[in-house]
Amino acid sequence: MMDAAPTARDFPERARDELGNARLQGVLSGIGLFLLARKLAVGALPEFEALRDDAKRIKDHTLAHLDAYLETFESQVIASGGRVHWARTADEACTVVSDICHERGARKILKGKSMVTEEIGLNDHLARQGLDVLETRLGDYITLSRNEPRSHIVPRAMHVSQDQVAETFRDAHGELSPDRTLDEAESLLAEAREVLREHFFSADVGITGANFLVAETGSAIVVTNEGNGDLAMTLPACHIVVASIDKLVPTLHDATTLLRVLSRSVTGQDLATYTTFATGPRRDGEDVGPEAFHVVLVDAGRSHILGTEFRAALRCIRCSACMNHCPVFGSVGGHAYGAIYPGPIGAVLNPALSSLSETQHLPNATSVCGRCDEVCPVRIPLTDLMRAWRRRAFARALTPLPHRVWLGLWAMAARRPPVYRALTRITAAALSAWAGRRQRLSWLPFLNGWAAVRDLPAPEGRTFLAQWRARRDPS
Repeated sequence: MMDAAPTARDFPERARDELGNARLQGVLSGIGLFLLARKLAVGALPEFEALRDDAKRIKDHTLAHLDAYLETFESQVIASGGRVHWARTADEACTVVSDICHERGARKILKGKSMVTEEIGLNDHLARQGLDVLETRLGDYITLSRNEPRSHIVPRAMHVSQDQVAETFRDAHGELSPDRTLDEAESLLAEAREVLREHFFSADVGITGANFLVAETGSAIVVTNEGNGDLAMTLPACHIVVASIDKLVPTLHDATTLLRVLSRSVTGQDLATYTTFATGPRRDGEDVGPEAFHVVLVDAGRSHILGTEFRAALRCIRCSACMNHCPVFGSVGGHAYGAIYPGPIGAVLNPALSSLSETQHLPNATSVCGRCDEVCPVRIPLTDLMRAWRRRAFARALTPLPHRVWLGLWAMAARRPPVYRALTRITAAALSAWAGRRQRLSWLPFLNGWAAVRDLPAPEGRTFLAQWRARRDPS
């Protein structure tokens, strides 16, 4: 069972620590590879922007008719020989899964890729039920072996260096020769494959998430670049899909549209190595596949979000493009957020799924540069939604008192244009004089956080409003 992890309340302190973590800063520099891969993939597909529009339309349509598509999905799963279980809360979802495992007399559980099972705390619940749970996705297997939370929703162990993986494997695989070589990525991968493979053939139940659920066919689509997902879905006698209700799409055609923007946004691939459609249990005459197929549909707050201004966040297809392009995430990594979903999407989702009082720092963990909006494959207005959470935090007096005082003073001046123009003119002149010839500000009251790692360019000459008026009326 994992040690107690930091919470979102700890974000300011954790962020400062991670900024000073030289090893982590070196690892985070690798995010640039994702940016380059996406740029090349998008540039090679002229219709990518049109596909983003289609993807947004599909998700909006589905969310607007979610009740109907959920019922259609259930009927199709039943028609294919499977069962659907409805879970309003995280506890209900965990109980459903453990009950299925106990009914089958299961002892060993294999896990494939899934974010929602992490959100609901399924691993810890199953462990308390006496079940042996093994994560088979390599990044998850590494973090589980290290007793750490994941740091990213795609490269789950991106915070762990190759040397640390080798050290972890030597500690976790004590039955293997201590003289084995683990100084290459290939040797680490081969060892993980050797250790995990025997578990695939002895597991009783395989649990996966789903990138998409198709109402038309009752299928669960799992997208991976590792074969563990397919093995967890087909080798155990029972396959349990645990997915949130917002993963629904109406048709297979809709799913293919979303797949075209998903992989390009994540890793820059046209299509992931494995894109697997699971539809019901093994049929008569088939040699592979589970004999039992269950789908656990998890609400856990989604229905409430549907009725709020944050509804667009449920369009998310977990591609991670927003966090890869976020300068804040790229500086502090995923652990600093202290929440299941890091980065810009986490700054919007976590307050909606838990509480704003617990996660109030996350909507402020942004430069509001808009890069997340520019790259989101389903066009979620993330910066607008983060500002919406900020407004709510301010209205509930959750922001620190000095912030509220200064914002109040600024608002008071902004509502009085003559006062605002006079103050900005005086402030600009004062800051320019303060900066001197260097025209850079290395210290200012209330801006210590900024000045600790960078200088602030001083204002040059007249204010923007003064320059704008001069351009409009040169005389």
